[in-house]
Amino acid sequence: MPSSAPLARTAARALCLLVLAASYASAATVRLSVPASAQIPNPAALPASTHATLTALGHSYGAPLTVDNAFVFRNVSPGSYLADVHCGTHGFAPLRVDVLSIASGADKNGNIKSSGSGDGDGEGDGDVRLRVWETFRGNDWANTGEEIRPEVNAAGVSAFPVKVLGNKVYYTERGSFNVLSILKNPMILMGLVSLALFVGMPKLVENMDPEMRAEFEEQSKKNPMNSLMGGPQPGSNPMGNFDMAGFLAGQGSGSGSKEEPATSSGNGGKKGGKR
Repeated sequence: MPSSAPLARTAARALCLLVLAASYASAATVRLSVPASAQIPNPAALPASTHATLTALGHSYGAPLTVDNAFVFRNVSPGSYLADVHCGTHGFAPLRVDVLSIASGADKNGNIKSSGSGDGDGEGDGDVRLRVWETFRGNDWANTGEEIRPEVNAAGVSAFPVKVLGNKVYYTERGSFNVLSILKNPMILMGLVSLALFVGMPKLVENMDPEMRAEFEEQSKKNPMNSLMGGPQPGSNPMGNFDMAGFLAGQGSGSGSKEEPATSSGNGGKKGGKR
């Protein structure tokens, strides 16, 4: 029995070494790059705090921005990860990164990949293969966008580019005073139109023909609203004989006054007949 103890320890150490070797053999290196674009002409000008993360259920990886404008994740175990770029000045689109084992791994559709397939669907290190897609927050994990193909930089290193969405705006610029903004107000426009009519109508009346001017003044006198808007006349009722019901019904003021004598005479005739 004493002689079997060293053999057991040796076997355990050998098993651990095999497990570690297998894990390192199946680990991959994921590279994400920030290419130059209209939003970021010089990616090297990004803040030093810019970093990226690979997040999966239970564990995550982090990588800072390197001098060649890339994020390098080393020893990434097989699995499906969410890649996020954290920057204080710009926003980046999230990515789905799948690290697949060629020997016994399956892609996102469940298709088993055989070793030595070499179909070129992604970048691989040894016995692993990388595939990257655009993803959308709040949607199903299987709902992926366009697949991202790796790009080779000037140093001959391939990396998956990340898409910049735009600048981050933390404050709203205070609006400045503008005279045109006041003129765009509907109430101000209505007031200006009313003022133009108030000032321009007397000028139009003065330039009218005498006959047309007399007709216009006669029509203005017949309008029952003039007695209300013009103010009370001395010794007269401001309402006059204004019939509101007839005015709203579209009847003139003269029709009601003509019917009243006929009605009164008829009533008087009936009364006289009864007598």
